[in-house]
Amino acid sequence: MQVKKWSAVFVLVFLLSQTFGQLKTENVVLITVDGLRWQELYRGADPSIIRNKRFVEDVSALQREFWNADVELRRRKLFPFLWSAVATQGQVYGNRDFGNRVNIANRYRFSYPGYNELLTGKPDKRIKNNAKRTNPNQTILEFANQHGKFKGKVAAFASWDVFHYIINTKRSGIHINAGNDTAKSRLTARERYINHLQRNTPSPWKGTRFDEFTHNYAKEYLKKNSPRLVLIAYGETDEFAHSGAYDEYLKAAQNTDRYIQDIWEWIQSDSRYRDKTTMIITTDHGRGNGRRSWRSHGPGRAGSNHTWFAIIGPDTEPLGEVKNKSYYYTHQLTNIIASLLNLNYPGGGTDSSVFVNAYK
Repeated sequence: MQVKKWSAVFVLVFLLSQTFGQLKTENVVLITVDGLRWQELYRGADPSIIRNKRFVEDVSALQREFWNADVELRRRKLFPFLWSAVATQGQVYGNRDFGNRVNIANRYRFSYPGYNELLTGKPDKRIKNNAKRTNPNQTILEFANQHGKFKGKVAAFASWDVFHYIINTKRSGIHINAGNDTAKSRLTARERYINHLQRNTPSPWKGTRFDEFTHNYAKEYLKKNSPRLVLIAYGETDEFAHSGAYDEYLKAAQNTDRYIQDIWEWIQSDSRYRDKTTMIITTDHGRGNGRRSWRSHGPGRAGSNHTWFAIIGPDTEPLGEVKNKSYYYTHQLTNIIASLLNLNYPGGGTDSSVFVNAYK
């Protein structure tokens, strides 16, 4: 069984890097959607939740916006860009209805452990929760920033302020804008306006701002500084899910699809990025299954280790929705990023002891 699981690793690497040495990718944009379940990605609005007045303020209005009896049409309502563009020009993994399984390996199933795993290529038993402690591990972002052609060309934008600790702002030296951070140097007129709006738009969540600010700060930085490796981490989906607001969770998910479209279309319009950039989209953890447990995640919540990812770029074959029965881990993406950028990142690899119950 272990051989079968790991065979998928080599298939994935081959699909992405079969022309290694002649890759067209010069830049990577990594986008994360905090706590977005695979169920909504692949099935659209959940029929067991969308009609539940406990979680939905206006059932009729939400169904008009997001419901269709046909699963494929329903998921297109929620993620129109992903299913019209990414799924036709790139690859999408994690539809467990076909036995295509993507998991996190860490047993804690919270955000900090998930992001550490994603950005370092392996889980760490020391990182058990979301406490604001500086990460002892070197992320792929920090590693890239130490290499000449990427020095000063790595950046991260996040709605959640804990990313300062996940990426270790002080040690890594990369540009990080997270939480309530504002733009601070050589401001464009738009950055000044975004700063003004953020200062005057209080967030309902402690430590997390609205994704609209994260998105616009990231896009302005791309335009102005041309970074080679960028992380954009959206957070509203997780916040609304924890509060039990399924209507707002769906709207945040759809907004994220719009943000992804905006970034990708801008990339394809700019000569510095067009046909030279790979975009990877994923999440840090899953959530519970069904109406009783969809709000939460953690070590005792079944389904919260179930994740997904999508890839689009000049070196990615247009396989669309991958339906073969295979196993993947989101932390494999670290080595994919390193390979695409021709970086010999030493942090990848997996401590086999963390694989307990990983595929349940």
